[in-house]
Amino acid sequence: WWRDVTRESVGMHTSNVVKGLKIGMLLFIMSEIMFFFSFFWAFFSGSGAPTIEVGSVWPPIGVEAINPFHMPLLNTMTLLISGVTLTWSHNCFFSKNMKSATYGLSISIVLGIYFTILQVLEFTETSFSMNDSIFGSTFFVTTGFHGVHVIVGTIFLSVCFIRMNLQHFSSTHHLGFEMAAW
Repeated sequence: WWRDVTRESVGMHTSNVVKGLKIGMLLFIMSEIMFFFSFFWAFFSGSGAPTIEVGSVWPPIGVEAINPFHMPLLNTMTLLISGVTLTWSHNCFFSKNMKSATYGLSISIVLGIYFTILQVLEFTETSFSMNDSIFGSTFFVTTGFHGVHVIVGTIFLSVCFIRMNLQHFSSTHHLGFEMAAW
């Protein structure tokens, strides 16, 4: 798949192929939305009406919730800033300012790696485990899959960074970069 997407750099994709790749990416994004929606549904279902098995309170008795103003806030800010630098890179690319485009993309990649490190630290510092009721299981499954999502995105952006430096992208052939930014 990477090879086929990379072939765009030499103009080998027809408009039908580009349309198919875009539809495929949109379907993937929609499936990701539904995937994460199910985990949030489980979390809010458990927190909205805690059962007697968890002590009828949320978070469950014996589970110390993470302070949202510490590591989670830092993670959120890291992702938001990464989105800003990626958008900046994307806009610089279309303005033909390649130096700023590669700089913005490299910042986004570094922030993706930083987020992953913070996520690992958050996992190791929690006072609860995946076995600690629905709270622990939904926390670790949701944040774990999100972490994997960020790792794959960081790899995708790294491939785009290499391709951008090899001048594989042009104003008419940049679908890989476009999809990574989505």
